Amino acid sequence: MDVYEAILGRRTTHKFAPEPVDEAVIDRALRAAHRAPNHKLTWPWRFTRVGPEGRARLVELGLRLEAAKHAVTEVQEKAVRAKLLHAAVLFAVGQVRNDDAARAREDYAAVACAIHNMQLVACAEGLGAKWSTGGITCHPETYALLGIDPAVEEIVGFVWIGVPAQACEVPRPPLEDFVRTTD
Repeated sequence: MDVYEAILGRRTTHKFAPEPVDEAVIDRALRAAHRAPNHKLTWPWRFTRVGPEGRARLVELGLRLEAAKHAVTEVQEKAVRAKLLHAAVLFAVGQVRNDDAARAREDYAAVACAIHNMQLVACAEGLGAKWSTGGITCHPETYALLGIDPAVEEIVGFVWIGVPAQACEVPRPPLEDFVRTTD
């Protein structure tokens, strides 16, 4: 698959089949992420691969967070487990903190590009990927579970990579609605 096809074909995968993926693909995804554009060569991205025990602890945390909001049904419990366990690979992607606001913004853009590169490789290899933020990804206990020092690094999200269980298509408005030309 060429890069244009990967860009047009990439979709966020919400449901994964609990099947393994070739480690060579994960290595290529990480190598592509590390080649992302990076102003000032700060290399701000950090990738923490979450193993089976860490994922099990994240499930426990996720269920506790859900229970704090409302009674958790069996369906919701199953959804939390599927979300955190079914994809073959889970990364917590972090950004090295920087007190300079302009540098931090540029570094966030670089991390976003790195994540997108990972997703494009997954797509090109016939896999699915998802970048998710909020909730459990920014909870203080997540940092502790993953051994990430929040004073040094901010988790910008989780990236799941795996075999898609269903296709996802999102209709897009016409490109012309987003492009303008000035004199």
